[in-house]
Amino acid sequence: MSESMRAPVGQDQAEDATIRLASVSVRYRVPRERMASLKEYTIRWIQRRVQYVDFWALEEIDLAVERGEIFGVVGPNGAGKSTLLRVLATLSTPSSGSVRVAGTDPRQDPTPIRRAVGFIAHSPLLYPELTARENLRFYGDLYGVPDAAARSDALLERVELDTRRNDRVRTFSRGMRQRLAIARALLHRPRVLLLDEPHAGLDPHAVDILDGLLAEVRTDHTFVMVTHSLERGLQWATQVIVLAAGEVAYAAPVVGEGGVAQPGAVAPDEMAAACRRAMGGGPEGAC
Repeated sequence: MSESMRAPVGQDQAEDATIRLASVSVRYRVPRERMASLKEYTIRWIQRRVQYVDFWALEEIDLAVERGEIFGVVGPNGAGKSTLLRVLATLSTPSSGSVRVAGTDPRQDPTPIRRAVGFIAHSPLLYPELTARENLRFYGDLYGVPDAAARSDALLERVELDTRRNDRVRTFSRGMRQRLAIARALLHRPRVLLLDEPHAGLDPHAVDILDGLLAEVRTDHTFVMVTHSLERGLQWATQVIVLAAGEVAYAAPVVGEGGVAQPGAVAPDEMAAACRRAMGGGPEGAC
């Protein structure tokens, strides 16, 4: 890997990259007429016979993720997976509980967390009327990346978009936009990477590019990866939790391919069986 892919941006890569959540809950208030659109298993009723209904998107979540770990989060739609990532990215504020990401409490100052975190969301968070290079330069300026031009070009080459660097993003395919979103998330050399279904919409070659990038930066980073695919989560994760209706239904360290067993670790087939039991049969495909 080139030095431009590794070098820190205004900070020592040895800085804190841990994640700690203690009794974190997120409650939303929704107009009663909208509740019919929410599947019953995704909500926990708090009030009834009122104009507005409160439900828990997350309830009493405890997490501890160490530097260098890949923490997998699986579960059905509406389980709270994306809400969990939004809390870690400081895009949602918990209703209760405490959060520390990269050693910082977001309630005191979210800015250091935002500098430490790279977020690959469902939306690529790109400007369609800007070129690929302009998008990265824009984000480079926002993050104060000192070598933004060289860093942008290196990442465009790494995700194999260097020949399209001067093309507007609106002309890109879904897979190309996702590759550019990966470059955007890595641009400021974050210590923590939050991945929300990062393989969604990627063709096999783009999957190989993403997996190669994750392998390259794995040692120096902490990951939280949300996925519908337990198989995909087990391929990468050192720990996996199963979320159901906003609660942790199951959690265990994982013995992956070539991995070193941790105390209490389970093999992939055991995790899959435990996931299905935790979901009580759950929605098809959840495990």
